[in-house]
Amino acid sequence: MINRTDLAIERFPETASGNVHINNRNGIFSVTDIILDDDSYIDTLGKGKGRYLTLEGVDLSSFSDDYEKMINEIADELRNFIPDGDILVVGLGNRDITPDALGAMVSAKILATRHLQHELQTDSDNFLKSLRRVSTFAGGVLGQTGIESAEIIHAICKQIRPAGIIAVDALACADVHRLGTTIQISDSGISPGSGVANARKELSEKTIGVPVIAVGVPTVIDTHTIIRNATGSEPSDFPDMMVTSREIDRLIEHSSQLIAYGINLALQPTLSVDDITSLF
Repeated sequence: MINRTDLAIERFPETASGNVHINNRNGIFSVTDIILDDDSYIDTLGKGKGRYLTLEGVDLSSFSDDYEKMINEIADELRNFIPDGDILVVGLGNRDITPDALGAMVSAKILATRHLQHELQTDSDNFLKSLRRVSTFAGGVLGQTGIESAEIIHAICKQIRPAGIIAVDALACADVHRLGTTIQISDSGISPGSGVANARKELSEKTIGVPVIAVGVPTVIDTHTIIRNATGSEPSDFPDMMVTSREIDRLIEHSSQLIAYGINLALQPTLSVDDITSLF
């Protein structure tokens, strides 16, 4: 049985070959870059064609002395995924459930600039006018709105026509050591809730019509996966529950800020980390 996980690094071992290419490098984060050439693993391992970048090895529930370097590393990696033009940043998940609130909290810290060029038509501030046009949105979950996130985002895209979407969501992992220590970036889109067996409509270039860059942090793991990994046998007579870190409040607060600042820096390279932190 495949463990529940949204992380490509947990689906593909280091020995993977053929149409799976794995590259590793180190900075503040240990970075694993997995590239799938085709969709041959969708049915067996749940991952389609695309690039899956994993940054890990840092406790995201606490602030680090290397905080600014971490923001810059995230921004540098993200720039390789983001197309030119207007960008829509979408926060997925339920802001009222802490382990699922990552997307909404990131969205609240994104520098929205799409409206500035219109509002500053008669203003001489060329610097503000030069900022990339960015919109941000966090619409909640199906149980709160009665509308699939993919349907809302598709409608927004028809109106504002972004060149790409950055979708941020909480993830599930299979290795407890990756809980709150890992960031995944992917250009293959995302199916919200898939890691907890509650998959909603897919958000991808195929379904939305523009590139979708998915960014997430694992905040939950299921008990059967923990037992299976610890004992090597299938759990029996034990309820399958999703569990999280006891530091989840701090994890969501700190990781959402780190990711939001990294996204802001990637989208607005004329700004510095100090510029961005002073705005929030």
